[in-house]
Amino acid sequence: MVLKTKPYDVAEFLTDDETIAAYLTEVLDSDDPRYFAKALGAVARAKGGMTELAGKTGLSREALYRALSDTGNPELGTILKVMRALGVRLTAFVECKPQSEPEYAATRPGSQADSSAMDRV
Repeated sequence: MVLKTKPYDVAEFLTDDETIAAYLTEVLDSDDPRYFAKALGAVARAKGGMTELAGKTGLSREALYRALSDTGNPELGTILKVMRALGVRLTAFVECKPQSEPEYAATRPGSQADSSAMDRV
């Protein structure tokens, strides 16, 4: 008996906005711009396809297919247009800093400075 399979397509599993956001966040952690471009292509397929995305971005379908493929390397402007059209955005945050005593530590509850402040009350 021959086992029939079909190619895996992540777009089939991107069924809601939270899943899409989690997927794109994980892909961004790879630090691979081509992987991210391909992931945007999968999200585009999950949200209606390249024709619909082309209409929302003003870019041609062919340009989108090229930019969001395995070998694509889109410019940041293209990525931002695509993301806006897909309803997602990039967010910057500060990475965790090395552990050190924060400046406000002297006024934390239970600290020596805190207990002396309580004595004055």
